[in-house]
Amino acid sequence: MNVADFIYRKILGWKYVVKVPDYDKSIICAAPHTSNWDFIIGKLFYSAIRRKTYFFMKKDWFFFPLGFFLKKMGGIPVNRSKRTSMVDQMAKKLEEAQRMTIAITPEGTRSPNRDWKKGFYFIACKANVPIVLIGIDYEKKTIYAERTFTPTGDVERDIEEMKHYFTRYKGKRPENYVV
Repeated sequence: MNVADFIYRKILGWKYVVKVPDYDKSIICAAPHTSNWDFIIGKLFYSAIRRKTYFFMKKDWFFFPLGFFLKKMGGIPVNRSKRTSMVDQMAKKLEEAQRMTIAITPEGTRSPNRDWKKGFYFIACKANVPIVLIGIDYEKKTIYAERTFTPTGDVERDIEEMKHYFTRYKGKRPENYVV
């Protein structure tokens, strides 16, 4: 048992169900994202199962000394004000890496949002990597990593299918998850 596992399971009382392989490269689609606690619980979970994940965060958070720790944890600063192709950049990073998993909360906010950001989908398509669906269920205090999703190319249909998959999980603020 590592430190993260001890904190996650013994101190916080959370559980996990993991049925997906530890892919060398993948995109994690995590939902519902209704609270800032999702980040902490999610990072503890992934460290507890001894897997490394990267994540995007507003570049504003990467100030000294916090930025040092965020980068150490896998943080990738994102400048939302610039119009750059994050999809191309991240797909290239995935292609060049031997191992890399990027976790994304496609809702893009902790508020109710029917319109998911689709960048995670396009990164997975462009880099030819699977999408691992990870459900965060506060009601059961369990994180589920049970399904791998392979994009079909029909982005609207695929996104709707993923949104509906996550309705089985209850976020910390369930009213903030809308399909």
